[in-house]
Amino acid sequence: MAMTPPAPLRWLRRNLVVLAGLATLCYLVLPNVIVLVFSFNKPNGRFNYEWQRFSTDAWTDPCGVADLCGSLSLSLWIALYATLGATVLGTMIAFALARYRFRGRGAVNTLIFLPMAMPEVVMAASLGTLFLNMRIEFGFWTILIAHIMFCLSFVVTAVKARVMSMDPRLEQAAQDLYAGPVQTFLRVTLPIAAPGIVAGALLAFALSFDDFVITNFNAGSTVTFPMFVWGSAQRGTPVQINVIGTAMFAIAVLCVLIGQLAGSRRKRS
Repeated sequence: MAMTPPAPLRWLRRNLVVLAGLATLCYLVLPNVIVLVFSFNKPNGRFNYEWQRFSTDAWTDPCGVADLCGSLSLSLWIALYATLGATVLGTMIAFALARYRFRGRGAVNTLIFLPMAMPEVVMAASLGTLFLNMRIEFGFWTILIAHIMFCLSFVVTAVKARVMSMDPRLEQAAQDLYAGPVQTFLRVTLPIAAPGIVAGALLAFALSFDDFVITNFNAGSTVTFPMFVWGSAQRGTPVQINVIGTAMFAIAVLCVLIGQLAGSRRKRS
């Protein structure tokens, strides 16, 4: 007769997946918690690496460090423009690859995948060499072009996956009901593809705002927020950097919660 395992072991077997998920979540969130805690620190020296005493000075004056808010604003504008450019171009490319057969389609698919497969430093050096040979001055526009090229692949992948899962009979039904091509696209195709487009846009924004390697090769004297953080880490890390990081994390979590609430409300309706 087989022996019955003890109760703690049975409970562990039933909840092993949940415990593993919670442990992974804690591992992912722990750095953000540390950033949050040290955003209320007031260090004695220049480096914000050891807890000294509680203070809200950094939260009341997040722009107290020279050029911090300027670099943050620049990164946000570049990320916004790069997201718009990559989303528009990536959506059109994704529809073309998913819906049409044309000569060179396989080669285009391979080229779209390359930026995600190759190291960032290779793409950054290649773009820097291209701009140098074309005698283009490094700055805002070179960063923007590089970010659009880098984010384009991720948008195409997200939108293409959504488009390929769409049921073409829905569009055919709209056409049978005398809807024109524009009406069919705006009222049927676009709403169905919208989750993939939004996912690609959010991914592009996060990648562009957070990028350092490609920006460092193509920025010249322009300083974005990641470059400001890298430069500050060599001289001393101001507490305001933790404040900005905590605020960005809170905004990202809020956007996810709003999306979840909107999705659940749509399902109920």
